[in-house]
Amino acid sequence: QVQLVESGGGLVQPGGSLRLSCAASGRTFSDVNMGWYRQAPGKGREFVAISGYLGTTLYSDSAKGRFTISRDNATNTLYLQMNNLKPEGTAIYYCNVLQYWGQGTQVTVSS
Repeated sequence: QVQLVESGGGLVQPGGSLRLSCAASGRTFSDVNMGWYRQAPGKGREFVAISGYLGTTLYSDSAKGRFTISRDNATNTLYLQMNNLKPEGTAIYYCNVLQYWGQGTQVTVSS
């Protein structure tokens, strides 16, 4: 059974940084895409970034230039480095692989 466990969220001031982690287990992940999504209060879940199994990456317009997605296939861990965070980045951030989702980690950007 695939399990995804996110961590690294918290409260940060505007302009600050956080690094999210997603620990994956239950299968091999080196041959699948892995991604981050987020859901802000009162809004739907939206795409943030994806790490392709061939090494490609793709970002939403809001993440481009500020966020960096990476993965460690040896430890089955997905990361999201978020810099210059803005208040509109307040959301629950979810890890996704295939049809599987983690429980999410809360990120709050506020002064």
